[in-house]
Amino acid sequence: MIGPFWHFVRMLLERRGAVALAIVCATISAASMGSGLVVLGPILEIVLGEARGLAEVVQAFFAQHQSWAPPSAILDVLPTTPRGSLAFLLGGLAVLTVIGASANFLHQYFSVTLCAGVVARVRQEAFDRSLRLPLATVVARGPAEYTSRILRDAGDLQTGLSTLVGKMLAQLLKGVAAFAAAIWFDWRLTLFALLVGPVVAIILRKAGKRIRRGIRGSLEAQQGLLRVAGESLHGLRTVKAMGAEEQMATRFGRLNQEAYRQEMRARLARALASPLIEMIAIVVAAGLAYLAGVQILDGHARFEDFVLAMGSLAAMGSSLRPVAVFINELSAANAPSARLLEILHAPAESEGDRHRSDAPAFRHSIDLVDVSIRYPGATVDAVDRFSLSLRAGEHLAIVGPNGCGKSTVLAGLARLIPLAGGTLSVDGVDLQGTSLSSWRRQLAMVAQEPFLMAGSIEENIRLGRPNATRAEIVEAAKRAHAMEFILRLPGGLDAEVSELGSSLSGGQRQRIAIARAALVSPALLLMDEATSQVDAESEVEIAAAIREIGQGRTVVTVAHRFASVVSADRIVVMDHGAVLDVGTHEELLARCDLYARLARAQFMAAG
Repeated sequence: MIGPFWHFVRMLLERRGAVALAIVCATISAASMGSGLVVLGPILEIVLGEARGLAEVVQAFFAQHQSWAPPSAILDVLPTTPRGSLAFLLGGLAVLTVIGASANFLHQYFSVTLCAGVVARVRQEAFDRSLRLPLATVVARGPAEYTSRILRDAGDLQTGLSTLVGKMLAQLLKGVAAFAAAIWFDWRLTLFALLVGPVVAIILRKAGKRIRRGIRGSLEAQQGLLRVAGESLHGLRTVKAMGAEEQMATRFGRLNQEAYRQEMRARLARALASPLIEMIAIVVAAGLAYLAGVQILDGHARFEDFVLAMGSLAAMGSSLRPVAVFINELSAANAPSARLLEILHAPAESEGDRHRSDAPAFRHSIDLVDVSIRYPGATVDAVDRFSLSLRAGEHLAIVGPNGCGKSTVLAGLARLIPLAGGTLSVDGVDLQGTSLSSWRRQLAMVAQEPFLMAGSIEENIRLGRPNATRAEIVEAAKRAHAMEFILRLPGGLDAEVSELGSSLSGGQRQRIAIARAALVSPALLLMDEATSQVDAESEVEIAAAIREIGQGRTVVTVAHRFASVVSADRIVVMDHGAVLDVGTHEELLARCDLYARLARAQFMAAG
């Protein structure tokens, strides 16, 4: 019924000591309640005048059951008067109450600690696994889906685990204790009450199926809500400028209605389960009352035993009544558990890296031979039989019309996307059989939209080399022509950057990204449209920074602006995913029509 959920329950059971303490405390709490119910029997006998004191009650009990006689030392300690016995028993009830409350507190404490610890571990593992999934997989599903699973689904999992260990365990044990007390008073009535069990189980099974389906649909719709909300608010400037507020609100509204429909589907099943079970309980109680009445009228049972048995059964019912809700909550935890397991069991991008040899240190050449790359779900290759030899220390530029595969070639060089065909080799060694991490340690990439996280500028530059010294960070910032504007910010390198670097200009963000690349001192530097979204002044600074850190290393630049590529050693012209021509700026102007058209369009737009 709740298969995937039990995977995480097994993780919880790995902490055997804490689990044992939680169970022991819950058992003590339940035993205290059951003992309190049993104590009510002697209290009732004394109050009704059937016995003069507790010592007489104990003697009568053992005489009735023809059991061993209690030691006289015990009987001498027990009160013999009704008032003394009543005070003794009520004092005992108070002690049992204190013990039960203390044990209940400790049980809840251990349960919360256990569940929170397991869920924190699951969140961390899911996040780690998401970072290590193939880029194409994450892009295809969208970051919002993984964010939703890591945060929302993990929260729902914690609700399920807390219900199982913190609530359901306690209520079940209390129900067992009350059941034992009921057996003590009248076993015939108690066994008859058990007939309700199979009917309740069928109702819970039917409700659980509907709840699981509804919760899974609700989670998928919530995931869509998160995606649309994130897209809309992140691109709020464009949404407002285009007057598209109503359009985005409509998209959100459709998903919101679907989430509401699925949520109501699950809640309806939850709402129906409890009234049905209560109705069955009332019918059973009426049957018990009739059966007990007949026994009392025939002289085969005592009225006080019936009252105590019914009271114990009522306590059992009160303890077990929430169990129906708890089972529904466990069923609801099944859907998020399954979604989390999909991430945890997905093959990592670097699966098997430990058994692969390291990529060779890049010293001479990188060769792409008949390389083809296709994105998941696509019907044609983004890069088709691409061949190129890249020499160490060379500055290579790649140009071409939009969608021709320029950025895809860079992704292939960084092994961010697996090759659909062909080979990528370094100094004659095919990288296919080498570890990803060993190759990526030799390169750095500056993207068109550089990634900056909320934190200080120093933290953002340090990304990729967490152990770098302050002096090394300052040197990298200087080489990236970033130190001048950094010093103007309040706090300098300690200045805080807003989420996604929104507190900085495009040119400033790019120079921080270049400083980050300079800090890792890569053998291969990949620049993907680094100047496409900055002003002319920033472009000059960025071009100077690229020249600065490009000295002595290999640089591959994908550029839209020709001012960034005319000084390259070689320029590759691409069209429809393939190499059209390779040469210098002057050579290509003379012989490549596509390059000449692109250059004219660029310079005309600039002039």
